[in-house]
Amino acid sequence: MAGQKMLKFTTVDRDMPEKRPPNLRKHDFDEIYAEYAREKAAEQSSRCSQCGVPYCQTHCPLHNNIPDWLRLTAEGRLEEAYELSQATNTFPEICGRICPQDRLCEGNCVIEQSGHGTVTIGAVEKYITDTAFAEGWVKPIRPYAERPESVGIIGAGPGGLAAADMLRRQGVQVTVYDRYDRGGGLLTYGIPGFKLEKDIVMQRMAQLEDGGVEFVMNCNVGEDLSFDAIRGKHDAVLIATGVYKTRDLPDSGAEGIVNAIDYLTASNRKSFGDDVPEFDSGELNAAAKRVVVIGGGDTAMDCVRTAIRQGAESVKCLYRRDRANMPGSQREVQNAEEEGVEFLWLSAPVGFDGDAVTGVKVQKMRLGAPDATGRQTPEVIAGSDYVEGADLVIKALGFEPEDLPTLWGVEGLEVTRWGTVKADFGSGATSLEGVYAAGDIVRGASLVVWAIRDGRDAATAILEYIGQAATVAAE
Repeated sequence: MAGQKMLKFTTVDRDMPEKRPPNLRKHDFDEIYAEYAREKAAEQSSRCSQCGVPYCQTHCPLHNNIPDWLRLTAEGRLEEAYELSQATNTFPEICGRICPQDRLCEGNCVIEQSGHGTVTIGAVEKYITDTAFAEGWVKPIRPYAERPESVGIIGAGPGGLAAADMLRRQGVQVTVYDRYDRGGGLLTYGIPGFKLEKDIVMQRMAQLEDGGVEFVMNCNVGEDLSFDAIRGKHDAVLIATGVYKTRDLPDSGAEGIVNAIDYLTASNRKSFGDDVPEFDSGELNAAAKRVVVIGGGDTAMDCVRTAIRQGAESVKCLYRRDRANMPGSQREVQNAEEEGVEFLWLSAPVGFDGDAVTGVKVQKMRLGAPDATGRQTPEVIAGSDYVEGADLVIKALGFEPEDLPTLWGVEGLEVTRWGTVKADFGSGATSLEGVYAAGDIVRGASLVVWAIRDGRDAATAILEYIGQAATVAAE
């Protein structure tokens, strides 16, 4: 019976959920994809070839059991599909929306390699968990027994929240400290609503709070509360701060040149109805402006698409390599182009005009010999300089770690030469006893799905650590 439901990729074409047309979606921050209907989700899941060696699962950082929950969806067993999906992924409804599936699971789908078009894994994953929330299958966190041990987690982003969820389910007392007024980290303030509507994040925050996780918000560690105080209060500590320090450009201090994280945070705060003076003044608002975004990653794509929705006069993205070599999702590039963004490939900024910026000085590039990583190195084309007019320049050049030992005044916390916290690859254990680290603060700016993986791995290691400590204390 099950076999008859599957392997339909030769007779059923790939079909993504309907995407709202650009002329409609570019005027709001609602998600651009519609939801699958039950029959369509089952149909698309039935295209899975049920590989003996599922490359989709292998290339997922969480190693989600994708073939099995696709089969359950095709058979109409959605609650079982949800249970299997959430067994390995703390936030499948978030990963289904924002993971770059074209580079991970879907990009390694066997039927894609054979020319039949990949299974729409991300859209089905999103559908399964959205249905689970709607049907009440997502149960409150209720540990079988409470434990006396407590864990402090610094950072309410995906890594910290994934660890909090796992620890709380085991009865551990969990307190999460975060610098912002809402949890979620970049899920809340860094990713626009057209990719991840904020009620999706807030429903998980509500589940964690209802389950007994304590949140201490508006807390800057090192200022409002010392790291030593947090460490002294808990049996173990997890550092999951992410990386928020923006990579900069020389001579970019003119008025009208802003950081991507500041720009995106202001936009997301407006979506919550917050008072945002920097937005209202026009400083972090693209309305009626010529916007140039510098960078080629997913953050740059978030910025260009946000500027379109704010009513910019024009939006251009400046990237020093070509389309094939850009780090951002090709799906996002396509969405941006549909919405009216112009990409200036093989173009690099070399300066800016005006005390209040009026233009970006641009050099045209060509790709030369490959570097040590195999990527072709951009080379300047002599005499190709020109000025690209701009009223707002957004720097989306990536993020670096803050200097935590200095910022927090903590001795003995070892960091790498890149400034990330030095932690054990498997457990996340740092150089300090009982202190662990997970997510971007360890691996550098990376994907949400990797932060979830790291947070879950660290939670497993912390449970073992506090269990051993409890055994020793009892002897």
